[in-house]
Amino acid sequence: MSSAVRAFEPLPPRLFARYRSGMAKGYLDVEDDIAALATPPGTGALAVVRATGPGSVDRLARAFSRPDALRAAAGYTAAYGRMLGADGRAVDEVVALVFRAPASYTGQDCVDVMCHGGQATVADVLDALEVVGFRGALPGEFTFRAFYNGKMDLSRAEAVSELVSARTSEARADAFSRLSGGLSRELSAIKAMLVRAAAAFALRLDYGEDESPEDIVAELPILTKARAACEDLADSYTVGRVLRDGAVVALAGRTNAGKSSLFNRLLKEERAIVSSAPGTTRDYLEAELDLGGLPVRLVDTAGVRDSVDPVEAEGVRRSLLVADGADAVVYVVDATVGLSAEDQAFLAANPGAVMAWNKVDAPEAGPVPAGWIGVSAATGFGESGLAASIRSSLLGGRESDGAATARIGTARHRDALIRAGSSLGDAIAAIESGEPVDMAAVDVATALEALGEITGETTSEDILESLFSNFCVGK
Repeated sequence: MSSAVRAFEPLPPRLFARYRSGMAKGYLDVEDDIAALATPPGTGALAVVRATGPGSVDRLARAFSRPDALRAAAGYTAAYGRMLGADGRAVDEVVALVFRAPASYTGQDCVDVMCHGGQATVADVLDALEVVGFRGALPGEFTFRAFYNGKMDLSRAEAVSELVSARTSEARADAFSRLSGGLSRELSAIKAMLVRAAAAFALRLDYGEDESPEDIVAELPILTKARAACEDLADSYTVGRVLRDGAVVALAGRTNAGKSSLFNRLLKEERAIVSSAPGTTRDYLEAELDLGGLPVRLVDTAGVRDSVDPVEAEGVRRSLLVADGADAVVYVVDATVGLSAEDQAFLAANPGAVMAWNKVDAPEAGPVPAGWIGVSAATGFGESGLAASIRSSLLGGRESDGAATARIGTARHRDALIRAGSSLGDAIAAIESGEPVDMAAVDVATALEALGEITGETTSEDILESLFSNFCVGK
């Protein structure tokens, strides 16, 4: 095999020596035995303290009332005993669940200690582990070790944090699809196409006199297919971002348009004060909402009008700032009053706003104009149509099947895919224009490197440290 072909091959997943210079030393100290609370802090019936490392079982046995039973435990078996403090006295009765390398989350020996969930108990168990030599784990260090030991690639490791943070069932399904390898498999298929093309280019470079130009042109369909796959995945960020990070939806409109009533209707609770007096909402209110699977922060803004009251005027100013920064704006108009010059000015400045014609149940309500959604915050009429329009606005008209097999959720993934697609476009153009084959070969190599940033083969040490440091401790 020529050196040109080898240059296109992904780096081995355990090739991490090059990261040692830049990353925080603790993450690369993979031979350390580490421990941390794996369940949320606070009071509960049970808590789980997780420990891992090549010597974790033996080390934990030093603080366990039945050390021989723990040391002899096979993987996926439990040992009952007591955790012992530095003075040898029992801290708590626990169950220690043992996982043996490499069949564990981290790829190393691992022990999950299930103790009682009192805060003092958890603190004393952690103190007992520190006494026998465990180091407190850094944020995301358990998942970093899983990545380091080849248990998962970087896209799956990121999905661990996304799954923990998911706020709706659809967001959970989206994160779980990445954790289950949906994105990894799609990227592997793209890389396989590029490696094939790279091999053809290398053959042409090594044996150019014996190869015809048609042999290189024959790679165009593969490169075109790979570029389209990169573009499709990059495009999936529109939906993936909303599911991962959530979206801000602002209700805007003049005073007494019924924004607060609509706010309460969408939340299905009486969160905002509703009054016929203009200017009741003087500052914006916000609440979390599961909008058909999309995690949304719904904001009820102060009614837009000129006011001599400095407090109300400040509320209006803040509300306009919120609306300006929102992912979607629902502009509410009172159907019994109709459109005003203020309404038209706002809509002209916000052409993508979802337009809600409220109070259509009132006898004096005017007809619903074209492009508007007739709703009644009082009766719930039109609520489902309004929700569908908000979803469409947030997702750019795309569907958001949370069980999609391949979707990205981060700007880092999107940027890498855009760069890969651009490089493949350059490779295609080079072949079509008859440029030397090494030009296309370099472009394909650049695309492979960009895709490797997503899965971790070519990710910089700074990005790795940033990604894992944003995890919660114990994961």
